[in-house]
Amino acid sequence: MIPYGRQLIEADDIAAVAEALQADFLTTGPLVDRFEAAFAEAVGAKHAVACANGTAALHLAMLALDLQPDEHVVVPSITFLATANCARYVGGEVIFADVDPDTGLMTPDALRDALRRPGVGKVRAVLPVHLRGDACDLPGLAGVARDAGAVLVEDAPHALGTTMTFGNQTETVGDVRHSAMATFSFHPVKTIATGEGGMVTTSDPAIAERLRVMRSHGMVRPQGCEPWWYEMPEPGFNYRLPDILCALGLSQLAKLPRFAARRREIAKRYETALAPLAPLVRPAASPGWSDPVLHLMTVLIDFQAAGRTRLEVVEALKARGVGSQVHYIPVHRQPYYRARYGPLELPGAEAWYARCLTLPLYPGMADEDVATVVAALKEALGL
Repeated sequence: MIPYGRQLIEADDIAAVAEALQADFLTTGPLVDRFEAAFAEAVGAKHAVACANGTAALHLAMLALDLQPDEHVVVPSITFLATANCARYVGGEVIFADVDPDTGLMTPDALRDALRRPGVGKVRAVLPVHLRGDACDLPGLAGVARDAGAVLVEDAPHALGTTMTFGNQTETVGDVRHSAMATFSFHPVKTIATGEGGMVTTSDPAIAERLRVMRSHGMVRPQGCEPWWYEMPEPGFNYRLPDILCALGLSQLAKLPRFAARRREIAKRYETALAPLAPLVRPAASPGWSDPVLHLMTVLIDFQAAGRTRLEVVEALKARGVGSQVHYIPVHRQPYYRARYGPLELPGAEAWYARCLTLPLYPGMADEDVATVVAALKEALGL
């Protein structure tokens, strides 16, 4: 079976974890600081704060902003549940924005439309999602957010290693030139894996300090007190990332250039192999400013023209040993959010969802696996 995503764990990764298991600290030790420093350097950020997972990273970001119950956060409807849920964890309200139907990305125009919707209150943050690994228009979104009195928090678990060019300036996802924070995930199907794990990058030292306090129960140690003394001005959470997982993260992060190059190579092979299937099947579009390290190889399929349902295609692929997935069901459709905010008309999100299917993409794929997947897709579509 060729899965849609899979970690690549090698002998040196295992050795790094084994060494960490024999060290004095299994958690809250020196490997956490080392992983944070290495990650900050890799993406060009001033500060990086490790945490338990990508959802925890988003939750901590909302806590660091001190999001209040009467404040709103704008998120694209095409994303994973956690992007919206992080605002609700702290009592904030969610505004769902539409997306470009061909890229799946929130655009400045879609953000403006969301902000004009009746009933929108004070907007504190906008959470663009770098879907699949493609970068959003960060300068454009930041300008619209700034006019609304809000800041950007990039939801970037898909986009580690992605670069972008705005004007003549090359930037890296996570360097937070246009945002208050960027969040990452190290789930096994992501670009690097720690099993579970997350990271928040920021250029603001005060935000970085608050992230660290809130990931560890809200405890602080005032200067001049006894060495055992701690205080809790407000409750935090146990969102720490253990040294064992940081050891794996450090080993994986050293391979980021190789992993990124391999993902780009596989994506190019897909583009070539899929070209004869256009316009029935085509890869999701990439905006001109984005040079992605794709986390997801998402194709857009005209299932109606093919005379096949998506379920039929998924099952036919599975029968041929190929895994697939759908990214994502529009979050505004979820029962909780429909009950809270009522039905929404977001045609871009609906058009994306109606056509999207994610095919296998991970560094351990062989070149011939791409041909196998595309051949299976052709058969599944009756081509």
